[in-house]
Amino acid sequence: MVKLLIIGTGGMARQHALSFGMLEGVEIVAAVEPNSDRLAGFCDEHNIPNKFTDLDDAIAWNGFSAATNVTPDVVHYPTTMKLIAAGKHVLCEKPLATDYKLAMEMTEEAEKRGIINMVNLSYRGSPALEKTRQIVLSGEIGEIRHFEASYLQSWLVGHHWGDWRTEDRWLWRLSTKHGSHGVVGDIGIHVIDFATYAAANDIVWMESRAKTFRKAEGDQIGEYPLDANDSFAMTVELANGALGVIHASRWATGYANTLRLDLFGSHGGLQLTTDGRKSWLGKCTGMDLDTQTWREVTCAPVASVYKRFIDAVRSGVNADPGFRRGAAIQRVLDLCLEAGDRSHGGVRLD
Repeated sequence: MVKLLIIGTGGMARQHALSFGMLEGVEIVAAVEPNSDRLAGFCDEHNIPNKFTDLDDAIAWNGFSAATNVTPDVVHYPTTMKLIAAGKHVLCEKPLATDYKLAMEMTEEAEKRGIINMVNLSYRGSPALEKTRQIVLSGEIGEIRHFEASYLQSWLVGHHWGDWRTEDRWLWRLSTKHGSHGVVGDIGIHVIDFATYAAANDIVWMESRAKTFRKAEGDQIGEYPLDANDSFAMTVELANGALGVIHASRWATGYANTLRLDLFGSHGGLQLTTDGRKSWLGKCTGMDLDTQTWREVTCAPVASVYKRFIDAVRSGVNADPGFRRGAAIQRVLDLCLEAGDRSHGGVRLD
C-alpha cells in the first residue's frame, strides 16, 4: 500500500485526490493546508483522515511514504526540498519551480538521494501524444522539417470558467505579485513539453516575445496588479534542425482549452489536438501525400502521470516526466520571460 500525502487543497488538488483515489493500492492518508477551514472541507470531501496546517508537522508524523505537491508555484521549491530531505517520493505540480536554478537544485537533490521524482505534465496522458511520438520514432514520416504548436484558451474573453474580474482563483494568475508567471509559466510548460516530446527532439535555439494586454483601469483590480503576460510566441529550432513556432494565449476566442500540434516530415505529416479529455490524431502519408488526405489514427490508452508515479514508487525506478525534464523546460520558460515585451535576437541552448 502506498500511503500518500496531498500538500495544498486548491482547485487542482481535487483532481489529484480523485485520480489517486481511483488507483488500487493507494491510500490518501493526510493533507496539508494552512487554511484550517479549507483543509477540513477538503478532507471531508475526500475522506482523508489526517489534517495538518504545517508541512513540518506532517513530516514529523511520518505516516506517509510519498507526496503529491499541489501548492502554489512559489511554494513548490521549499516544500519539495523538505520532502526530499525527509526521504519522501514526490510528484510536483508544474512548473517545477519559479526558475531554472531552483528547478535544478530540486532535481539534483532528488537524484542524489534516490527519491522518485516526477512533475505533473498531465497531457502526457493523451493517447494521441504517445502515438505521435511512436510514429515519429519509427521513421514513418521521415525527418521532421517544420512544426506548429499552440495552446489556446479564452477565459479572458468569455465566462465559461467564471469571471476573472471578480474571482481570486483567476486574478492571481494575472499578477506577478501573487506568484504568477502568466501564460508562459501556466500553460507554456505544457505546450513546450507537448511539442518536443512528440517530435522526440529538444529545443537548441529560440527567440521569443511575451505580451501583457491592458485589462482594467490602472492595470489593477483590488490587490492584484494585472502585469503577468497573457500571450507568448516563440520561434525555435530542434536538435535535428527542424524549425517551428510555439505560441499560447488566453485571448483565443472560441477555444476553451485546446492543444494543437502539426508535425511536417520529409515523408508525411501528423495532426494532433486534445482538450485534456478527448484527443484526435490524423496522418498524411504514402499515396495521401498527393491528395492532402488526412486519415484518423487509432490510439491505445496510456497510463496517467498519477499511475506512473505510483508504479515508480513501487518499483523504485523513476518514470518520465521526471524533475530533470521539468527543469529543462523551465530553462526555456526563463528565457521567454526574460525577453518579456521585447524580442531578443535568439539564444542557443545546446
